[in-house]
Amino acid sequence: MWNLFKKLAVGFVIGGGLVAIANSQEVPFSFQLLFFIVSLIGAMMFALLDAQTLNTMSGGKSFLVVTVFWVFLITVCVAGASFLPQFEPDDEKAKIGKLLEKERKQSAQGKTEELIARAKALDQQVKALEDRLKGIGGGQAVATTQAPTAGEKPAAAGGGGASGDIMKVGEEQWQLQECYNCHKLRGEGGKKRGPELDNIGTLLTVEEIQQKIADPKSMMAEGYDKEFQKGIMPDKFKDLMDPKELLALATWLGSFKNTAVNTPKPIKKK
Repeated sequence: MWNLFKKLAVGFVIGGGLVAIANSQEVPFSFQLLFFIVSLIGAMMFALLDAQTLNTMSGGKSFLVVTVFWVFLITVCVAGASFLPQFEPDDEKAKIGKLLEKERKQSAQGKTEELIARAKALDQQVKALEDRLKGIGGGQAVATTQAPTAGEKPAAAGGGGASGDIMKVGEEQWQLQECYNCHKLRGEGGKKRGPELDNIGTLLTVEEIQQKIADPKSMMAEGYDKEFQKGIMPDKFKDLMDPKELLALATWLGSFKNTAVNTPKPIKKK
């Protein structure tokens, strides 16, 4: 009997230690209780190992005793477990939902603020682009009234009317299609992927410029063999611009006839 109490005392000590550790780690109370009960069951099993042996019994009686023992043990385990806190998925989902509700609201608020900020940034970019296009259009009107530089043929006046409109649209297309990424013009833009175009109007007609934009493989700039073979200039512009816009861009480029700039000679390929 003393041995039984001794083993149970050990179970209480171990169980108490497990509960203390679990509590320090903020383990739920139901698990703490489970740890304690398991430690007591373990102590009882060790106590049974030291119990006195039973008297010798016949096979049938032994079978009956073992069966009754296991039925009792299973009943105790199942019935005892039913008194423990049960895991309910719906309850746990509700708890997790409450815990995450604050984070979700903060996340949603952050995303909304981010979208608003992006929308404002895009709106500012659109307004800046509109102002830029207006400035470019006004600058063109002034430029066409200035005297041509040495070796440069006079360009058509763009102060108003259809001519002024098409020149404005052409310069807008230059900006919108970002032609300046590859070509240098008026001392601006260009990354040496395409030729400088300040004298392109002397070398090509408006129709030829239009053909080159729509079909880049139709002609090659002298000295740009590698770029031509790689297809650096894309053939997408005929799809990005309607015929009027394409003509406007070609007409605007055709007005640049500054022979002081060394624009490479175009070589027809088709």
